[in-house]
Amino acid sequence: MIFTSEFINLVRENSEVNHNECNLFTYKPNYRNMKKIFCSIILLPAVAAFSVHAQQTQLTLKPVDPYRMTPGMVEIMDPEVEIIKPGATDRDPPSDAIVLFDGKDINTEWEDTRGNPSKWIVKDGTLISVKGSGFIQTKRKFSSIQLHIEWKTPSEVTGESQGRGNSGVFLQERYEVQVLDSYNNRTYRHGQAASIYKQFPPLVNASRGPGEWQTYDIIYTAPTFNKDSITYFTPPRVTVLHNGVLVQNNVSLSGPTDYTKIPQAFIKAHGPGSLQLQDHGNPVAFRNIWIREL
Repeated sequence: MIFTSEFINLVRENSEVNHNECNLFTYKPNYRNMKKIFCSIILLPAVAAFSVHAQQTQLTLKPVDPYRMTPGMVEIMDPEVEIIKPGATDRDPPSDAIVLFDGKDINTEWEDTRGNPSKWIVKDGTLISVKGSGFIQTKRKFSSIQLHIEWKTPSEVTGESQGRGNSGVFLQERYEVQVLDSYNNRTYRHGQAASIYKQFPPLVNASRGPGEWQTYDIIYTAPTFNKDSITYFTPPRVTVLHNGVLVQNNVSLSGPTDYTKIPQAFIKAHGPGSLQLQDHGNPVAFRNIWIREL
């Protein structure tokens, strides 16, 4: 048997060693601790055998054979997916939606940007922008959302380019999906209807004519921020369907909407924010606005 250094030290500690002799085992035994030494001698082979067995067992483990798996091994039952009631049509809000405008009341859910009652008007079940009244915004604040909103520009065409049926939907008060009469109305490509203003043009122009109701269905994923608070960890992402046509496909935004400057220069960490509708001087109408928090 080979004695380890730990074992020899144990012997030294539990014996009265004659330091005048060079031989390690010239000592007077301490019989009170000899039982401890004896047990160590007995257990050493057992510990060594267990260690070897464990190593051999580990080496002989085999990976799971995917061809011997059954479907039930990868089927997850719980927790059950929440059940909601969908709307009667795709335009109608599902049971878990928040209705922001039902064609009647504006003051319950909306205010101006100073927290005062809005000066926009409700007429024939629609919410109409009033020139000079400013933005309106929801009293509630949101992060990631699904938004349905319907809008129409005036039947009587006046102006051109950005001066014709202009408004906007601002997500978290910062990121604009452009509203514009883009039917036979040429303007810069990343400023037309359904563009992410000054960042992404729509994939196609799916606009209806002046005075016709149009829809946006928007999926918005709120950003997260790095510790410096001025760069994104994950950028905001937007998907837009314009009149049922995919026009923005999960695009990653560079920063907040700004009319003239570089978006990246205006990134600043923020939390939940209001949904805003823009007064751009044109009497754009809105209806059937509902939202789902994601």
